[in-house]
Amino acid sequence: MHATPLERSRRDRGILYAAAFLRALATGMAGIMLGIYLARLGLTPQRIGFVITAGLSGAALATLIATVGGDRLGFKRFLFALAALGAVGGAAVAASSHAMTIALAAFVGMLNGMGRDRGAALALEQAALPATAAADNRTRVIAWYNVLQDAGHAGGSLLGSAPALFRRYTAAGDLESLRLGFGLYALLLLATAVLYLGLSPDLARPAERPAQISPETRRMLWRICALFGIDSLAGGLLTTALLSYFFFERFGVSIAVIGALFAGARIANALSHLGAAWLARRIGLVNTMVFTHIPSSLLLVTVAFAPSFPVAAMLFLLREGLVEMDVPTRQSYVMAVVRPEERTFASGATHLVRMGAWAVGPSFAGFFMQGVSLAMPLFAGAAMKIAYDVLLYAAFRRRKAPEEIAGQSR
Repeated sequence: MHATPLERSRRDRGILYAAAFLRALATGMAGIMLGIYLARLGLTPQRIGFVITAGLSGAALATLIATVGGDRLGFKRFLFALAALGAVGGAAVAASSHAMTIALAAFVGMLNGMGRDRGAALALEQAALPATAAADNRTRVIAWYNVLQDAGHAGGSLLGSAPALFRRYTAAGDLESLRLGFGLYALLLLATAVLYLGLSPDLARPAERPAQISPETRRMLWRICALFGIDSLAGGLLTTALLSYFFFERFGVSIAVIGALFAGARIANALSHLGAAWLARRIGLVNTMVFTHIPSSLLLVTVAFAPSFPVAAMLFLLREGLVEMDVPTRQSYVMAVVRPEERTFASGATHLVRMGAWAVGPSFAGFFMQGVSLAMPLFAGAAMKIAYDVLLYAAFRRRKAPEEIAGQSR
């Protein structure tokens, strides 16, 4: 008996949800372990930033390929290749001791030191998800996708402290336990690759020709991508790997404590996604993006002045309860203001700009940490994010999503 289109859509959505959860587990682990692992290998903050940049540069290149060729190559094939390369890269990072080799493995494996899953796979999945739901349910479907991601990020943050368990229950030393942690990271991505094999032919079938992008969509994307670039450059100064390093150096806390902190942060992120969907129905997508993001940046500045780790942790968790509310609303907004056949290009283009800007940020952050002060990336990142919010509101406050226009007319 053949599955109905609705059943296939639900199955595809379930696979994309499960794959995003597993990939987020791996990404959350990497964010906690990477900076500390590289420091244990003797790398300076500047070189740590370089390795993180290499991984994000690989992710940016993959996102570029997804943007221009994702439809023609087919989602299933492309997603499987991304997961397999990630697993190979993670295994190579675990096995190496030299900075250049690790940087090359990070590039090939698209190793994400952000601590949040923001790569080519997300761009493709985000483009596919709206086809599995009605327009008035789109933001909720994307919100739940982000909830599962951040639940994975939370679990991954806890798994980031797995090296402490390896040290306790095996004969592994500090460095060997971190290598085992990256081995687990590679296995999670391998499991993600297997999941993608179950996607339906309708979702996986390559397009016969690339979508034609309208001039209006191109103009809109130029503007929104420029703004997203500012926000993402700021985010590149504030990767989980570098923030973990900040807490590790500033307050002398262990990797297990840092893992627990970021697990709490990702739980706060997950809850905020549902809050964002509820709030967007009442005040609109753009207003939700801006009016929750600015307070989160102000809270980030206060972390730098915290006199102790408990105070810093409390302020950081408050910040994390707000900072991700713009994610499902931003994704839903971009998918809403373009035509269905333009979604892969729009998703890929916006993610490409974000990945490129993220790739640049860690090198600057490493330079700031080594040459200026440990907290300098927090100040610079917060200032840039506030500037982005103000510019975004000025540029897009009058451009509503179709369902918001329909709601106003009733």
